[in-house]
Amino acid sequence: MDSSLWSAGHTTHLKIVAVSLVASIIVVVIGINARLDSDVTGSDQGQIIVKAGKVKTYTDSGPTTIR
Repeated sequence: MDSSLWSAGHTTHLKIVAVSLVASIIVVVIGINARLDSDVTGSDQGQIIVKAGKVKTYTDSGPTTIR
């Protein structure tokens, strides 16, 4: 048994590629089939209106004092 990937045989590399391919296909299929809200169908969706509120200031440079 080789403990290094560099000296591993062709079958070991093939197994690694096959397992990673299957795993990536499973992740993609789960990602495509994921739903954020399964209760709402295409015909039942209403328009969502987002109104802008007041402007918020999280940072303020303010007056700086140079000494």
